[in-house]
Amino acid sequence: MTQAKTLGELKRQNYQVRTVKDELRANLITKLRAGERLFPGIVGYDETVVPQITNAILARHNLILLGLRGQAKSRIIRQLTNLLDEQIPVIVGSEVNDDPFRPISAYGRQAIEESGDETPIAWVGRDARFVEKLATPDVTIADIIGDVDPIKAAKGGHLLSDELTIHYGLLPRANRGIFAINELPDLAGKIQVGLFNIMQEGDVQIKGYPVRLALDVMLVFSANPEDYTARGKIITPLKDRIGAEVSTHYPADLQLGVEITRQEAWTKREGFSGTVRVPDFIRELVEQIAFEARDDQRIDKRSGVSQRLPITVMESVVSNAERRALLTGEDEIVPRISDIYAAIPSMTGKMELEYEGEQIGAGRIAKDLIKRAAGEIHEGYFVGIDFTAAVRWFDEGNNLRLADTASASECVTLLEAVPELIDTVTIPFDFKRTDEAQLIAACEFALEGLYAQNKISRNEEGGYTAATKAKKDRRGMIYDDLTETGRFS
Repeated sequence: MTQAKTLGELKRQNYQVRTVKDELRANLITKLRAGERLFPGIVGYDETVVPQITNAILARHNLILLGLRGQAKSRIIRQLTNLLDEQIPVIVGSEVNDDPFRPISAYGRQAIEESGDETPIAWVGRDARFVEKLATPDVTIADIIGDVDPIKAAKGGHLLSDELTIHYGLLPRANRGIFAINELPDLAGKIQVGLFNIMQEGDVQIKGYPVRLALDVMLVFSANPEDYTARGKIITPLKDRIGAEVSTHYPADLQLGVEITRQEAWTKREGFSGTVRVPDFIRELVEQIAFEARDDQRIDKRSGVSQRLPITVMESVVSNAERRALLTGEDEIVPRISDIYAAIPSMTGKMELEYEGEQIGAGRIAKDLIKRAAGEIHEGYFVGIDFTAAVRWFDEGNNLRLADTASASECVTLLEAVPELIDTVTIPFDFKRTDEAQLIAACEFALEGLYAQNKISRNEEGGYTAATKAKKDRRGMIYDDLTETGRFS
């Protein structure tokens, strides 16, 4: 069927206009019956968040996504547009997507009166029906609702009280679409009042002139629970008019986190002629750092630790390995533990510290998190495997430093000096001993695990040596060892 170009053609096609919430509901039902994935790329919410959002749309509710930073709230909101029709008809020239059968603006009504069935029709795509606004304290009623435009009044010869002089704000322009406000508590109270008034009664006042706008809008908000006390609050009447409050969360288990980071992190390096291989234990260790940080008493739990932390750390880890490959002329990028330490600048800015953490410093806490994460992942790979010979070698006064810029051949030569280390490390893995890049990464992982168990020590330069001091439990405070002092025996 060809698209109608006039109101008359639209009538002859028996086009049926639906409200935006009915439209979302109908398209959602179609997707559910077809077994389609509702939110592609969103991992870990299939049993929690997605069913709640589905119920809200089926109930034709406005909704709010409530959760800490880095929990895909904005991405979910933007994907709601996939539930809109591909195109809908509007009156040509309307600023508020006027329904040709029921225009809400003075312009739309005037166009129908003047042209009747010859009123020209335009078709608007789903992306143009999504309006998003980040709430900040300086947002005004004019931004959201609208304001009188003196220039319009002067050019058109209208009185200022005439509705044709209004410059519409974001909310009216989202008519017949989705209007999203991120960080809702940051919005001033009087603006929130304007929102719930138009949600419930459909009328607003612009510069003292009452204007009734029967808007057809799906309202979606996002907020961080910290905002309720730290920066602002959602006023009670507005909260009462939001049909569903959906709580988001961080990945429930490590493998979900690994899957998210694998999906989001940029690890395929254009311009590098070789290959990129990231060992599974490196992926798991990077993800475990975020889990450890969320459990650390020195890091502010109200702010949370965003999923962006493991994503950016993984990208930095691969970048450091890429730098090494470029310097050494190797044709393969395989990250090691030393690359994770080189990625500390990608961690420190993503942790809001409590007072105790500020006294210690973000850099030292990041090193501590790496150590704890390595200990957790090490246990999963090397449980029951004996490293006694390697530990004894360090206790005898020997030390080992694998520089993050050292080539694979250099590192293998150094590792061969540690008794039984290479043979022991290969037990839980299926790669061949001739795969030097993987072998080095696995050996360094094993050494970091021994360090996490306080069987050996690690200094600031990345060297492993004998454990010389009694240390606290892995989940305790900063360790009293060579990581702090920088000594190398």
